[in-house]
Amino acid sequence: MSALKIKNDVLLFDSGLFIPAIMEIEEKGGYTKTQLRRVGALPDDSYLEKLGLKRLVRALLISHAHLDHVGGVPYVAPKYHAPVISSPYTIEVLKSILKDNKLNLKNKIKAVQLNSTIKIKGDRNYDVEFINMTHSTLQCTFIVVHTKKGAIIYGNDFKLDNFPVIGDKPNYKRLKQIAKQGVKALIIDSLYSGLNQKTPSERIARNMLEDLMLHSINEKKGLLITTFSSHIARLKSIVDFGKKLDRKIIFVGRSLGKYVGAASRIKLAPFTKDISLNSFPNQMRRALKKANIKKSEYMIVSTGHQGEPGSVLDRMARHDLPYNFNAGDQVVFSSSIIPAPINVANRSMLEKRLKKYGVRIFSDIHVSGHGSREDIRDIIELIQPHHIIPSHGSLEQLSPMAELGRELGYRLGKDLHIMQNKQRLKLN
Repeated sequence: MSALKIKNDVLLFDSGLFIPAIMEIEEKGGYTKTQLRRVGALPDDSYLEKLGLKRLVRALLISHAHLDHVGGVPYVAPKYHAPVISSPYTIEVLKSILKDNKLNLKNKIKAVQLNSTIKIKGDRNYDVEFINMTHSTLQCTFIVVHTKKGAIIYGNDFKLDNFPVIGDKPNYKRLKQIAKQGVKALIIDSLYSGLNQKTPSERIARNMLEDLMLHSINEKKGLLITTFSSHIARLKSIVDFGKKLDRKIIFVGRSLGKYVGAASRIKLAPFTKDISLNSFPNQMRRALKKANIKKSEYMIVSTGHQGEPGSVLDRMARHDLPYNFNAGDQVVFSSSIIPAPINVANRSMLEKRLKKYGVRIFSDIHVSGHGSREDIRDIIELIQPHHIIPSHGSLEQLSPMAELGRELGYRLGKDLHIMQNKQRLKLN
């Protein structure tokens, strides 16, 4: 969560959940605000209250539908007399979160089409654009706030994918136009700023899946694939190749129901007609019983790619669901391990259990949704901001931005600012 103060107006960018803190409770469904505060999963926006800024908040602007960007909205937004604004898909996911957790939100909720502008009213009026950007879920955006001193661009999260499986490539044309008008500051996803490469297109992950599924899968054995539930483009590829294997495709897991259901409601999940979506416990058990009887006829798509305790794959590996892994069955992780210690430990334990059954494991059939060093360089050179604020990582992950900034003519502490939580930066 970031706050932008302009005179007597405050605009908030994102309000997410700290995912490692909720790993063990997300799949079990439902958690309270008190629980989330206790485990440190919510933004500590009491800082705004201490500065007397709470009453000045005019809008919550949400960049995309991942839980670490939108998941905190139901618990944080009620503090403010301000609308929640984002793309149609992100708003649908937010509505699902509210419904799943039996919560009501009194704030106005506004969906804004990609590459369009909305006016935010405060002491002054602001034009705010939601520019189409690619990442690893649908309808991700760069949020642009136009001010008298230039644009402020919030760029969490992004990759520069010129061959997306669903949706359009980034709106370079509009970003170039905004650059000519002047960009005061760019808040930019720098998670992989130390990785010397350009992040591959999602098309590459699709090719990896095609090669694996159509040429390496044993047609007589069980097949389970797990990936990020919010990665609708990846799920589309999995379904496309599952159909070519002539297998019945069943999706199992609460978060799959949430994200796929949201995409289906706004007609962005064309593959739903080809799958059986099972979100509730009884549905999941019935579907898995059928798949267990005739394994070669089914392909299971499940939650649990990080080895999260309580996820469907974790429960299957523990014999807590009616599907038994046997020697030669195939588990495909179309994901990478999010590099937090709890994730690494959970995934390692899950793989050990699977290997005891003689399961074949295919890992890292995946490309990242985050731009690497050369993507970040390209976006900075395109936008030409006066100031750069690296974002979305630990100090260790953000520090390589100092070197990249120096290469591009920026000076650490002058016009490139590596910030920590509750730190303020004043731009004249």
